Amino acid sequence: MPAITLTINNDLISARQGQTLLEVAREHGIEIPTLCHLDGLEAMGGCRLCLVELQGSSRPVPSCVTRAAEGMVVTTHSDKLVEYRKMLVELLLAERTHTCSICVQNNNCELQTLAAKLGIDHVRFDYLNQQLPMDASRERFALDHNRCVLCLRCVRVCDAVEGAHTWDVRGRGSTSRIVADLDRPWGTSTSCTDCGKCVQLCPTGALFKKGATVGEMRKERSFLNRILERRRLAAQGGTP
Repeated sequence: MPAITLTINNDLISARQGQTLLEVAREHGIEIPTLCHLDGLEAMGGCRLCLVELQGSSRPVPSCVTRAAEGMVVTTHSDKLVEYRKMLVELLLAERTHTCSICVQNNNCELQTLAAKLGIDHVRFDYLNQQLPMDASRERFALDHNRCVLCLRCVRVCDAVEGAHTWDVRGRGSTSRIVADLDRPWGTSTSCTDCGKCVQLCPTGALFKKGATVGEMRKERSFLNRILERRRLAAQGGTP
């Protein structure tokens, strides 16, 4: 694959043609925050936290879906980007009810960790105070809409990795909800295989295992790399 050269944060960096800016940055140890992106799942540029500045562009671009190109000049961290990211996280916190002290994923939550890294100690926007329902109709797992950030990892892993396509999204904007089997209680879903992949990839405590108490939920995501590696080997004719 042809190599290209671009500049990130004033450093000349080599990349492979076809790589996204996020992939290039991570390969060179440059951290860019994101909540929706996960290696192995199709990039969607949904959370916008991975926005970077691109010389010649009038607005920041999402690094997870922007391909690196020869001669690009990219800034991944600036006062403006930090302010963007703080605003986005604050809006997520204001839109739903994220009460960390009673969450099963307290201290293991990607949203909570990101807010702490950005130095967010209060929210400047009015809380919507939505009182959303919890779907605990499934035997092993439950869904708390109050903690969902609509990253759609659950939708993508269920569709592209498990092949069940149980999850989908209904509504728009702040009324959007993750729904199972075209908006049925999760417990009555006939397509769900109970594999738990959606639960493990959820960045917050929105999807969790029943029986977990406050701060007890630990999510294990290495299975995704194992599955993708086996698929890669199978595609190359090796032993999966």
